[in-house]
Amino acid sequence: MKVFQAIEQRRAVKHYQKESKMPAEDFDKIMSAAILSPTSYNIQHWRFIRVTDQLHRHKMKDAAWGQAQVADAAELIVLCADVNAWSDRPERYVANSPQESQDILLPMMHAFYAGKEQIQRDEAMRSCGIVAQTIMLAAKGLDYDSCPMVGFDREEVARLIRLPKGYVIAMMIAIGKAEKAAYPRGGQLLLEEVLSENHF
Repeated sequence: MKVFQAIEQRRAVKHYQKESKMPAEDFDKIMSAAILSPTSYNIQHWRFIRVTDQLHRHKMKDAAWGQAQVADAAELIVLCADVNAWSDRPERYVANSPQESQDILLPMMHAFYAGKEQIQRDEAMRSCGIVAQTIMLAAKGLDYDSCPMVGFDREEVARLIRLPKGYVIAMMIAIGKAEKAAYPRGGQLLLEEVLSENHF
């Protein structure tokens, strides 16, 4: 599927074929594409929890107020971020860069994030937004549907996945084969309503 087709056809699908499974090679292809997503300073804040146990899935469904896609979709990913990834062995993020670049980037990274909790969290969430779109478009490119989700009890989901201190949950993403199509788009704003030139 062409990239513009995937963008046009990607929708938040709520109803999935319960018996449909995703072959391992498809899941690996989607996630291998996901980790190519860009992040500031190449920090790669994202951490993915793939929920495969069916009992666990049903507990997650309860935490998501009964939304069927949590249990029915072929795959469920809880997309998290390590807010402190910037300070966790940062040399890993520039390991393949020339030494002169490393000598510039590492102090820059520290100066940008150190002591700035809001920026740390904002950057982690931005990274999750980018990788989520990569996952959903990669899934659509392989003819799967997806549903990004923020409607769930975050404290309960954090407990179920044993979320470490210093991590945040950005969203969950259900992926699978649609049982029925999404409703028509609710109404896109006109491009001229959201695009300005040089200033508002």
